[in-house]
Amino acid sequence: MGGSESTPAPIPPSLEFDEPWRETPWEKKKVLEKNLRELKLSDPKVKYVRILLTGEIAAGKSSFINSVNSTFQGRITSEALADADTGTSFTKTYRTYYIRDGESALPFVFNDIMGLEAGESHGAHQEDIAKCLEGLLKEGYNFNPAVSAENKDCRSTTSTEDLTYCLVYVIAADKVSMMHDEVFKKMRYIRQKASSLEIPQAIIMTKVDEICPLVRKDLRKIYTSKKIKEKMQQCSNSVGVPMSHIFPVKNYHEEIDVKDDMDVLILRALTQIVQIADDLLKRRKYDLEKGKTASDSVEKS
Repeated sequence: MGGSESTPAPIPPSLEFDEPWRETPWEKKKVLEKNLRELKLSDPKVKYVRILLTGEIAAGKSSFINSVNSTFQGRITSEALADADTGTSFTKTYRTYYIRDGESALPFVFNDIMGLEAGESHGAHQEDIAKCLEGLLKEGYNFNPAVSAENKDCRSTTSTEDLTYCLVYVIAADKVSMMHDEVFKKMRYIRQKASSLEIPQAIIMTKVDEICPLVRKDLRKIYTSKKIKEKMQQCSNSVGVPMSHIFPVKNYHEEIDVKDDMDVLILRALTQIVQIADDLLKRRKYDLEKGKTASDSVEKS
């Protein structure tokens, strides 16, 4: 008497790798913090390296600045005004944000700008961002999506500290596959401008908990999550930034206290960004000294 055996249900594919593909010093928050607090820039004449944040509206640019500040203050802060996901850019003004360690400011600053949107007359004007990179846009400039800054809104000369030393794209993990082609087109234009100025570029990928249940439950699974790596690869392919310069983080959003694991990811990303910014400062200092030496040699001859 024969009977048909039921076919066992297929085993669903695993959501995570066996081992984390990027090492993270989860237990070394204090060390990461100390190293950034005691950081000495390559050029002692320069007080700050400037980091410019750009990205689509509501990607978390202002929230990232607040999260960095919260990490160093040991409490939730909101100096950079951030809004809920309303579909419009909350940032309207070009402003510099200093990260403070007690009374003194740390040797890196952030500039937050109006978010990018699809359409020529929506979001930050790409030429304004190009001016930011060169340190030409004046503090307090009010962004106008329809037109770029006029000469009266720009500096005629810039100092070493006005220049951008790292361009950071802030991209929401849950939106990267839905971002409009026109937004990516603007990002690529900005990338080309930054590349022509030899400015290093990185990506902060936010809202990682929104796309992966493993990470939502345990942030330490961020580098074993296949979904997170897939989204990072999408960011890399779309913008052209290598994976080594892409850092997934979770911004402070609904929390009322700081958390070590969130801080470690933020501090780790910040360490890498500040280091590549300082590398550019070092090159510019060397080029300037080399140029002066060459000029002196010509005068002597």
